[in-house]
Amino acid sequence: MSDFFKHTVFFWLKEPNNLLHRQTFESSLKRFINNSEYIQTEHIGVPADTDRAVIDNSYTYCLSLGFSSKKNQDKYQDEPVHKVFIEESGDLWEKVLVYDSISIL
Repeated sequence: MSDFFKHTVFFWLKEPNNLLHRQTFESSLKRFINNSEYIQTEHIGVPADTDRAVIDNSYTYCLSLGFSSKKNQDKYQDEPVHKVFIEESGDLWEKVLVYDSISIL
């Protein structure tokens, strides 16, 4: 069994149509991801143009990160670059949901 850890975060910005807020959020997020010591895979996304009953596309951004283990994901949580991202961007969002999972394959 693999220890691969997936950390998926959905962000709802307070003002999703504010271009300056989006640029600020994206810049801070990219700077943080590019300087993390522990992230192995990354995906930054926005809602796809899909419409099915099981889809929630009400969020503004999705961040999906992969780590080699839960231990490395725990270290990432305490990284200074992660804390700077939260400090820089935390006032821009009104809601955040996190889904963490461990690979079973």
